[in-house]
Order: sequence, then C-alpha cells, then structure tokens
Amino acid sequence: MEKESFKYITLSKENINKEHICCAFSDKKCSEGYELKKRWLNKEFENEYVFKRLDARAKVFIEYVPAEHAWAPVTAPNYIMINCFWVSGQYKGLGHGYNLLQSVIEDAKKQQKSGIITIVGTKKFHFMGDTKWFLKHGFEEIDKLPNGFSLLALKFNKNDKNPFFNDCTKKDSFQYKDGMVAYYSNRCPYTKYYVNGMLRVLAEENNIPLKVIKFESQEQAQCSPTPATIFSLFLNGEFITTDMSICTDSKFKKLLNLHNERISK
Repeated sequence: MEKESFKYITLSKENINKEHICCAFSDKKCSEGYELKKRWLNKEFENEYVFKRLDARAKVFIEYVPAEHAWAPVTAPNYIMINCFWVSGQYKGLGHGYNLLQSVIEDAKKQQKSGIITIVGTKKFHFMGDTKWFLKHGFEEIDKLPNGFSLLALKFNKNDKNPFFNDCTKKDSFQYKDGMVAYYSNRCPYTKYYVNGMLRVLAEENNIPLKVIKFESQEQAQCSPTPATIFSLFLNGEFITTDMSICTDSKFKKLLNLHNERISK
C-alpha cells in the first residue's frame, strides 16, 4: 500500500448518509447505535464538528471540534479538541496518524486557534487516544485528575493560558455511592448495545444496582463528573473504566472480584 495513494475524506451533511463512520459499520448488533452516531454527527456538524477518515473500508479516522462545543468537561477557549482518533490493524505504521494530526494542526492554525487539546488516560485508557503517541508529537500534560485522566495540549503560543478540567471533575462530590453508575452518549456506535443491553443484564444477574445516565446535550456533558463522555463506569462511587468490553460476562466478573479484593484490604 503506497502512501501516495492515500486519500482522506471529510464527512458532512451532504455525504453522511452514503459514507461509513469507521466503527461498527458491519456489526449488526450495533446497527441502532451506528445510526444514532450518524444522527449525532449530523447535528454536531452545525457546531463545526469535523470527521475525517481514510477513503477506505477501514478504521482510520480523526474527529475534532472547537473546544467550546466539545462534549467534555473542559474549559479551553479558542482551542480545538480532538475526540476520537484511531488507526487500526494493517493501517498502522503507514503515516496515517501523522497525516491526520497534521490536518488538524493546519486547520487550527488557519482558524487562528491557540492550540489543540485532547483527553487521555495518564496510562492508556480504552476508547481514548494514545498518550505516549501524543506526547511524542509535541503535546504536553497541562492538567490531570486523581482517577487517571490527563488533559494534553499542543500550544501554538506558550504564553496563552492553559485549558483545564472543569470543577465538576475534581470535587469529591460524586453523588452515587452505592452500586454501579454508567455514563454514556451517542458519540460512539457501540454504547447503545453494550450499556443499555449487556451491562443492564450483567448488573441484574449479579444483583448490583445500576444507574445509567445518558448525556443528551453538550451542556450536560460539559458538567460531567467524568471526562470520558463516550463511556465511563463507576462502582460504589469509584471510577472503574472507560472500556466497554467490561460489559461481557468474564470481564465483568473479574472486575467485581478485583474491586472486592481491593476494598477488603
């Protein structure tokens, strides 16, 4: 596969109905979530949301938006927020990540933005960007939370003020202390099936109270107690994971065992 043959396309209201969105395009069990993600994108295009992908049947894409319109509890005026960013399988190591990031940098500079930010795990979190890769490409950590989230920035002007996580993520005021709480949104085509389907079944089978909270608006997401508004799972008031594969029987039981062992010590 030659680099010069690479072609990237940007989704829009005009082509969203005929173009795929990379994730879950052939996964029948997530077909409803797939359509919900498309509807979410169609609405967010009005907020200058950008979805750019390789012109192929592949998971090679980047999503970004002016940070003022990001579905995340971050204050970052005049910055661009990178959301999902994924290069998978046989497409790794071919320069796609670099190409897509450069396109965001060029766009941000053209708009005279102060820089680019993204939310990651201090250590790699599922369904979030690769922390080491971003740091390697000039980003720096400008804020972090005790539960393992980091806010990274690529600043064009070092004298500009740093963006930061909103207070709703920092206060010890998580109101649900008993049982399990799952936060999610339609930002990902997998969430509908795994959260509202599998997770509910597993919680019931294991006699665990479960509260599911869906972010329906930008405003709700910006007041979230978790920066991971695609999916975040809490257990007895403690943040557990951003990994939706926890909604499978073996991983779910392993999670419960580890949690019980930790609190019993």
